[in-house]
Amino acid sequence: MWGTDSELFQQELPEVEKEIGIRVQRLDEKGQIPTKGSKFVAGHDFYSIEDILIPVNNRALVKLSLAIGVPEGTYGRIAPRSGLATKGISVDEDVIEADYRGEVKVLLVNHGKLDYEVKIEERIL
Repeated sequence: MWGTDSELFQQELPEVEKEIGIRVQRLDEKGQIPTKGSKFVAGHDFYSIEDILIPVNNRALVKLSLAIGVPEGTYGRIAPRSGLATKGISVDEDVIEADYRGEVKVLLVNHGKLDYEVKIEERIL
């Protein structure tokens, strides 16, 4: 279920949906609902809501303005995209616990030889 209705995000899911439903809520108008690059990809693409400069050998926390609810007994995984790795950028992998309802953020690390600028609406995951 994707959406912006906070009541939908907070309500209890029916038993069938508890097993398969992932809920995403935009926390403000900047948040972009995740997309899938193709039918068979394992994960979703996430987008930055701000411009950020990441100097060489530094890291930055990138805001998504999204809250994500995963089914009980599972977790969400923040994992890197290969496209960023070619630019010297890695993602500190993280876990979204089933009971976490705060904003999801992504920690990007610049291992490259140049400063890296994340642009608004850039696909980062």
